[in-house]
Amino acid sequence: MKKDIDIPEVKGVYIAAIPEGKADNRSWYIHVINDLPEMIEAVMITSKGYTIEGNLQKTVSSTLRHRIGSIPYKSAVKVEMIDQQVFEIYNEYWVTFFLNGKLMEKKFTFGPHTIDAEFLEDIPVHASKGILVK
Repeated sequence: MKKDIDIPEVKGVYIAAIPEGKADNRSWYIHVINDLPEMIEAVMITSKGYTIEGNLQKTVSSTLRHRIGSIPYKSAVKVEMIDQQVFEIYNEYWVTFFLNGKLMEKKFTFGPHTIDAEFLEDIPVHASKGILVK
């Protein structure tokens, strides 16, 4: 039965943490990036923070849900602000959307201490630098 289920691989959709403001007073925002040549629709995002202790995953923050709607091709949408206090834990984002009428889903995770100005890189379809999770 499992072999009959088609689970499409998500490509061209990413999550990025992008800083705004000056280094001494910087805020970070999570963006969903649509680098595909077509629009994605009915975009939903859930986010949560957690730690791993031994083999146990312990949720640290509540699960947040965001309804984005449609994201045009080659564009980015700001999802939420992320507090620097949670940069030391795992920050997980599930992105669910429709592409050409097919349901797509992918999990993106920022590891502890990976959201850091030292790791800034160019972000597709966005004029700023940030931390990208593919």
